[in-house]
Amino acid sequence: MIDKNQVVSIEYEVKENGKNEILDSNIGGRPLEFIMGSGEIIKGLEEAVAEMQVGDKKEVIVAPINAYGEYISDYVQEVPRDQFVGIELEQGMTLFGQGENGETVQVIVKDFNEDVVIVDYNHPLAGKELQFFVTVLDVREATEKELNYGLHHHHHEHHHEGGCCGGGGGGCGCH
Repeated sequence: MIDKNQVVSIEYEVKENGKNEILDSNIGGRPLEFIMGSGEIIKGLEEAVAEMQVGDKKEVIVAPINAYGEYISDYVQEVPRDQFVGIELEQGMTLFGQGENGETVQVIVKDFNEDVVIVDYNHPLAGKELQFFVTVLDVREATEKELNYGLHHHHHEHHHEGGCCGGGGGGCGCH
C-alpha cells in the first residue's frame, strides 16, 4: 500500500480500452511524479497505484467517471463565426480559449459554416474507458514544501509544455 502524501514516480502508457493506438506514454522519458491523495492524476489511476508497491507493473482499466468524465452533449455549442477571425478553421482541430474564470480551455472544432462554428468543450478523452499499463518506479515521503505547494507548483509553465504527457492540455494524468 502506498500512503497518502507519499510521492510516487510512475512510468506508464495509456490507450483507449480495446484500441491499439497509444494516447500517451512516458516510457523512456521522465517519470511522472505525483503526491498520493492530492488529485494530481486522474482518480482511477491514483486509486490503482495506491494498491501497488515499488517494482509492480499493472494493467489498469479506468472508467470515464474516474478519468476525464462522461461525454456531456451540452458542452457542444454554437459560437458566432466572427469570434474566430483570422483562424484557418478545420474540422477536428483543437483551439485554446479562455474559460469563464480566465483559465485556459481546450475546444475541438466539430463543424462550421459561414455564420457559426460548432465547438466541443468536452475533454478529448471524455467518455472513453482508458487502459493504463503502469509501473511504480519509486516511492518517497513528500517534503513539507511539496505538501504545502504541490509538486508542480514552481515549474508550472514547464508542466504544460510537455513535462507531463506531451504538450497541449497536459494529457493523461494531469488536470
